[in-house]
This record gives sequence, structure tokens and C-alpha cells, in this order.
Amino acid sequence: MNSTELLLTRQSNPHLCEPAPAGEDLHNILSAGMRVPDHGALTPWHFTLVQGEGLNKLSEYFVNAVQLQTDDEAKLEKTRNMPFRAPLIIIVSTKYQEHKVPKQEQLVAAGCCVHAMQMMAFSLGFGAVWRTGELSYNNSVKYALNVDRQDDIVGYLYIGTEKKVRPAKPAKPYEGCVTYLK
Repeated sequence: MNSTELLLTRQSNPHLCEPAPAGEDLHNILSAGMRVPDHGALTPWHFTLVQGEGLNKLSEYFVNAVQLQTDDEAKLEKTRNMPFRAPLIIIVSTKYQEHKVPKQEQLVAAGCCVHAMQMMAFSLGFGAVWRTGELSYNNSVKYALNVDRQDDIVGYLYIGTEKKVRPAKPAKPYEGCVTYLK
């Protein structure tokens, strides 16, 4: 797959199973995250890899956080199962630096990490989906994951082998999103 094909055909796939990337594949995915634009070379991000027994721990963190808000068993069960949607989750959080580079630019750089890693996973033949949601903004989850209160969870990148190939999504036309300054 060349870079043009990669960029024009990548799509999320939430239907993931073993095997997860390992060895050189995982190295390349993480390395792609480190190559993103980074104004000021601050590296304002951190990656937490979750797999194996870590998926059970993440499930506990999620359930504990949601139990503080509800006792709805259906919601708790759905929450309990979230980490098991893929054999590997890379949680990307910010590590904001006091710097002239604004916090917003540091957040965008961390978001670029998720995107680059998803693209690399796709290029290596794996499926991936970037998820956020209420547990990305939950202080109990941040605390459990050792994410400082002032930092943000940018997303959960679920990665694995596609167990179901999704039909190609139609390309979105860009014409309605472009203006030309002449």
C-alpha cells in the first residue's frame, strides 16, 4: 500500500480481535506517534499501553468511575466490556508544558499522535478505532491512569486484527469545505 492509497482509504474498524501488533509492528506504531508535528519540540503527550491483564484493570477503572454516577446495571455492564473491544489499547494523554506554545497547540499535537498511530496500524494491516467519550474526561479514570489533573486523555486507540472487514466508505467531497482567498 502506498501513502496515497493509505491516506485515501483508511477507515476506522471497531470489529477487532487477536492478534494485536507486537514487536516491530508495535515499535513502528509508537514511532509514528513520535513523528508528529510538535511546535517547540515539547513532546506534550504520553502513551499508556493496555493489553492482557491491563484490560481487566482498565475495565475496573471504568466501572469504578461510572458507579460514582449511576447504579444502572445495563450501563455498568456496557462499561465493563468496553476495554475488551480490542486486544490492545493505546491511551494517549497530554503532558502539557509551561511554554510559549499554547496549550491548545499541545493538545492538537497529542491528537496528531493518535492519528499517526492509527494510520500506521492501518498501513501494517491492522484495524483500529479512535474512541473518546465521557471516560476520556473523567477525573477518576485520569487518576487511576496516573494522568495529571491538568492534563487530558486525548483518546483510546483500540488496535487489533480486523475480524470483520467493513465495506469501503464513500469518499467525502471536499468542495463544500474549501474557500479560496484570491
